[in-house]
Formats: sequence, structure tokens, C-alpha cells
Amino acid sequence: MQNTNIAMQVISLLRELISAPSQSGNEEKTAMLIRNFIEKHAEEVHQEGNNLWVRNKYYDQKLPTILLNSHHDTVKPNAGWTIDPYAPLENKGKLFGLGSNDAGGALVSLLAAFLHFNQKNNLKYNLIYSVTAEEETSGENGIKSILPHLGDIDMAIVGEPTGMQMAVAEKGLMVIHCRANGVAGHAARDTGENAIYKAMKDVEWLRSYNFPKVSKRLGPVKMTVTGIKAGIQHNIIPDSCTYMLDIRSTDAYTHTEILNTIRENIGAEIERCSNDLNPSSVPDDHVLVQAAEKLDIPIFASPTLSDQALISAPSVKIGPGKSERSHTADEYIYLKEIEQGIEIYIQLLDFILK
Repeated sequence: MQNTNIAMQVISLLRELISAPSQSGNEEKTAMLIRNFIEKHAEEVHQEGNNLWVRNKYYDQKLPTILLNSHHDTVKPNAGWTIDPYAPLENKGKLFGLGSNDAGGALVSLLAAFLHFNQKNNLKYNLIYSVTAEEETSGENGIKSILPHLGDIDMAIVGEPTGMQMAVAEKGLMVIHCRANGVAGHAARDTGENAIYKAMKDVEWLRSYNFPKVSKRLGPVKMTVTGIKAGIQHNIIPDSCTYMLDIRSTDAYTHTEILNTIRENIGAEIERCSNDLNPSSVPDDHVLVQAAEKLDIPIFASPTLSDQALISAPSVKIGPGKSERSHTADEYIYLKEIEQGIEIYIQLLDFILK
């Protein structure tokens, strides 16, 4: 396939994907469309749930492997859309539609790059192309569910809208649910122990505390209280106050170290903690970074989360489109961004594979 022909075909696929609603957990239609497309152009497609993956034609278990991954689920369209989010619309070089930018452009561009190399032999690495579900919700039935089937992965390129700049580091995520316990009493009397006041002490510590170590690439750990709930009636001192904590972690601390520091300094009990979405980074001398430098691809550290958090191998995040368009009304991507994305992916892989 010539690259121009590949670009035309994958852009046509993207139009079909936009037409098929694929909110996280309900990606059956887009999984079918992607599977049908790959089966026409490549080798056997593997599928588990709504996740798909395919190995290059000359896959050799003796060789190291590069994973090319993106996701085909979307968020729910917000109320601000002025056009049908599921009707692909082209206007002045833009393709509008839900998922066009996040992450449809990267998905089809990576697929085109995979097909470019698929039938070439004597490559230094194997290639696996995977398109996964439930990325937007970090669901159990997303990339996590297929990683054991992929075998050893030596490095990964994750397709997300970054303006084709390369994210060489990405913050992780912890979500903690806490409960401050008090003693119920009548609001008019000096009885009871107000759980809200106890929670307020925790919240003030969480607001003001700064972890001493700061990551060279990712900066400081960031903690934000994002929800709080207490009380059932105006004249009853609440005996319980729950609050929710969003933590953006860095490579300066493990999640266990962060959690232990919080436990030592708050009075509330920690009821639940989601802490498997780890920060990621690649060293300056990694071949992916060297390739970016050779090709004059700008590098940066990303504050947003992706499937990188679940991939243990060294990985980078790069793709066509802009992060700031994600989850917005009237989402779009420029067709030229997809074409440029395909070319840069191919150049990047060419540097590594030959």
C-alpha cells in the first residue's frame, strides 16, 4: 500500500467509527468495524471483549516487540454539541464527530503505520497493533484485560492527541475515598462530635501539604479534594463525613509511599483506594527519545492519563489532534493532521525498526 492510499482508507474508517456510538463499556459496533477493516488488510485478528490486536506478518518470538496502542471508546457527548456527534461532517479540512480527535485520529494513523510495515521482513522488532476499550473510564475490560495475551512488550507507542509532540512522561492517578467518623448529637446541645469539623482538618492538611521531592519531568505530586458529603438534617450533628481525593502522582514517589504519608497525617479512615494507574517515564537515552530528537519531534511531560499507566514497558504518548479538543462539544480533527501523523509515525518506526 502506498501511504496516500493508506491515509484515504483509514480516514474512511474513521468516518465509520464516528457513526457508531462507542461510549466506554459499549464499544461493540466500533470493535466490529475495526476488526472487519484489519481482516481485509492484515493477518489474523485476535479479540477479547471489545479489545483487538494483530501481530505483523513476520512476527518472530525471538525478537523484541513494540506495541502500538490506541483506544476506540469515547466519553458521552456533552450538552453543548451543535451538530449530531455521530454524523461525520467535513468542513474546510476538518472532520467533526465524537471521538474524531480523542482518539480516532491517532487510532487510524497508528493502524496505517502498522500496515505500512506489516509485510516487511528483516525488521529488528516485532509489531503488535492493539485497539482497546474502556480507556476513558480506566475499566477492567480495557487494555488491562489483554496485556497477558500479548506476551513480552519491550516498548510501546500510545496514540493520543498530542499535536504529534512526544510525551516522554505522564502523571499517574490515585483516587482515595475517606470517611471521617464522629458522634451524632443534637445541634442545639453540646453533645456529639461533628464529623464535618474532623474532615475539615484533613482537608486543610491535604490542601496545604507539599510532598518534598519534585520530579524533574513531572513536577510535584498534586492532591485535590474533589467531593465531600455529610449530614442528613439541619439539627443533627453528623456522625460521618466522606470525601474524595484525586492525586496526580509522579515518578518521585511510589503510590504506597504517597498513601502511607496520607494515612499518617489525616484522621479519617481510608475506605477505598484506586492506585494501579502509575506514572510513567522513559530515560533520556531510550531509543524512542533518540528517534524524537533525530526527527525534531518536541518532547514534553503530560499531566493527563492514558493507557500508558497500565503498560509496564517503557512507553511514550504521541498522536495527531490536540488534547484541548478532547471531550469538547463539536470535537474535530484536521484531515491533514491525520496525514502528517501517519508520516511521522512511519518515520519514527523506521528509525527504530531498521
